[in-house]
Parts: sequence; structure tokens; C-alpha cells
Amino acid sequence: MNFPENLKYSKDHEWIKVDGEYGYIGVTDFAQNELGDIVFVEITSLGKVVKAADIFGTIDAVKTVSDLFMPISGEILEINPEIEKTPELVNSDAYGKGWIVKVKIQNAGELNELMDAAAYKKSIGIA
Repeated sequence: MNFPENLKYSKDHEWIKVDGEYGYIGVTDFAQNELGDIVFVEITSLGKVVKAADIFGTIDAVKTVSDLFMPISGEILEINPEIEKTPELVNSDAYGKGWIVKVKIQNAGELNELMDAAAYKKSIGIA
């Protein structure tokens, strides 16, 4: 499994890549592996400000549906158009083409509450 060092991770298995005042959010390689084949991603909060730890959508796999939780507070500006057409990108490229939403970060201080790659690996029992 892959855990890029340049990302921050939540206890709910989401990651965020920070790009200035914006962030790209997706699910971790561990999460997509646990879910299995992703068949649909539904984002219910486009254009809304969602607080850290609140649900912003769902991810559907062949055998289960899982909520998506915001790792930090932010306004959801964009849904990855590629995953709307090809949701399996979350499985094949979780940290690249499989990103889920782009947000405008509301409180950058919340990033300090997230885990780095080493802490995340430890939290899932890999380190």
C-alpha cells in the first residue's frame, strides 16, 4: 500500500493534499482496498461549507456504502469530473486521478489535527 508523505490523513481514512488555500480530498489506498470495487461516488454538498468530520457524500462499492467525512472545514468547490464517469479511478489511482473533491480551506489550523503518513500507518496497524 501507498501512503504519500506530502498528504495529511484523517482517522476516517480520507486524505488531503494542500495547494495554497485549496485542498484536494480523496480516500486512502487502505480505505479503497477495504471497500473493494468502487462503483459510484455521490457528493451531496457541492457549493456548501462542510465542517471537519461532517459527512460530505458517500462512496458505493459492490458490497457496501460508506460515508465520506471532511478532514478539515471547507467549501466544496468542485467534484472530480473523472470519478463521476469512472469511479473505479478511486481504486486504481487513489492519490492521483481518483481525488474526489476540491475545497477552499476555511481553517488551515485544522490541518495540524490530521496525521502525517507515519501516524496514519500506525493507526491502521501497518507501522
